[in-house]
Amino acid sequence: MVMLAEHYDFVIGGDPDRDTIDLAILEAGTGRVRDQTADWTDGPAYSRLLAWARQHAPGRRVWALEGTGSFAAGFVTMLAEAGEDIVEIPGQKRSRRAKNDRIDAVQAARTALAQTEQAAPRERGLREALRQVLVTRQGVLVSRTKAINELKSLIVVAPDHLRAGLRGLALIKQLDRIDHLTSPAGATIEHRVTVSTLRSITARIRFLIAQTAELDAELHVLVPHHPGRADATRRAWCRPRRRRPTAGQLVPPRPGPQ
Repeated sequence: MVMLAEHYDFVIGGDPDRDTIDLAILEAGTGRVRDQTADWTDGPAYSRLLAWARQHAPGRRVWALEGTGSFAAGFVTMLAEAGEDIVEIPGQKRSRRAKNDRIDAVQAARTALAQTEQAAPRERGLREALRQVLVTRQGVLVSRTKAINELKSLIVVAPDHLRAGLRGLALIKQLDRIDHLTSPAGATIEHRVTVSTLRSITARIRFLIAQTAELDAELHVLVPHHPGRADATRRAWCRPRRRRPTAGQLVPPRPGPQ
């Protein structure tokens, strides 16, 4: 059990937004608001805010900030480098009233004072790099699956003479064959548009395959350096589909009648 009032004289609550951050200094022993301020979310403003805190909250102080991994990330990095103590508070549940950043900053500090368990800000560096790659990779996998499904659906309704050359093939072979499709002179409008659409979706799938391979290569570099290597590896290769490919390998859906 860690009560901040037992270890600090002041708690500085923060409500960060995309462009601004509001801060409120509370006396840890009484909960009284000592001072408030607001500034921009950029380097010079961060220095001004730290100087303000040193002036109005001398001695033992701790920062209680929401969104340490998003809007407050840059501010948290600067504070940590300056040797400041920081705790993260969960996102606040707000009533239907209009948002008031000054009140929310005070509430952030009071939330931290009331908590018996304190959360440290999310680590950056390697952990943040892994998070970014994993989030991006997941988005690419979702887009790739959607594109493959679009291709399969189009093949099903394609004219017979086009569908006959594509049905029953593994995905990679379908992509190769589509790359060589043409629209000869005198082709019908449906033929020409179908070929054009097939080639467009094929190009998108190939691009997403290449992106997946690039992200997998990045993961192979980052994961071995993560302290929790086993857990990081499991999360890195977690996929929405039941089958797992090796790095950069595309596993097509099981062929079926089309």
